[in-house]
Amino acid sequence: MDERQALEIVNQAMMGIFGKPSPWGLDEFMKKFAFDIKLPVMVYDSTTGEETWAESMNSTRYIMQKNESARESWMLPRRNIESIDDIIEIWRETNYTTTERNFNSVDVKQSDTVYESERVWRSANCNRCKNIVFCDSCHASEYTVASQRSGSLSYCLRVDDSANCSNSYNVICSGKISNSYFIQDANSLHECMFCSHITNKRYCIANMQFERDEYFEIKKLVTEWILGKS
Repeated sequence: MDERQALEIVNQAMMGIFGKPSPWGLDEFMKKFAFDIKLPVMVYDSTTGEETWAESMNSTRYIMQKNESARESWMLPRRNIESIDDIIEIWRETNYTTTERNFNSVDVKQSDTVYESERVWRSANCNRCKNIVFCDSCHASEYTVASQRSGSLSYCLRVDDSANCSNSYNVICSGKISNSYFIQDANSLHECMFCSHITNKRYCIANMQFERDEYFEIKKLVTEWILGKS
């Protein structure tokens, strides 16, 4: 995984949601859509000086998972302990926070704590995901970008605390949402926009029912507005 491949994933997700690729580069996209997501931060391996990526910022000493695993033994020879200071000083020899932790995963970059996933960029606490970028605490999702605490997503952007969503943008605390924008506290919606607290609806805008053709005419305007925002 590299920045070019990460942007390709972003573009695939955008195509699934808006029918158009991202008009922004990767860094600008992150600033616009992942500004409030807890993402891994670049730190330095305290043993080698290499750049690495950590989810936790509660440490001052880090070691990359590959370097931690390469050390033959972490046991120390026994020494006399006469004070708490002695313990703390000896502990410093082994007390490193492991970074870039990934388990049974491939093509994972700038990420930490990733399980059974593939093609992951700048994400944390994700499992069973494929093709995700700028995500935190997502599972069983694919082509998902700038989302957090959610599962079973596909082709989604900015989905929070939700599940079973597809081809949707800006969904909060909702489930079974498809082809929709700006949804909050709702369930089982298809082709809806700016809706909250409703269930089993389609072609609704701001909790108002529209005819199919009317809905799609307005959706074109909304899509242009989203992609044209500076």
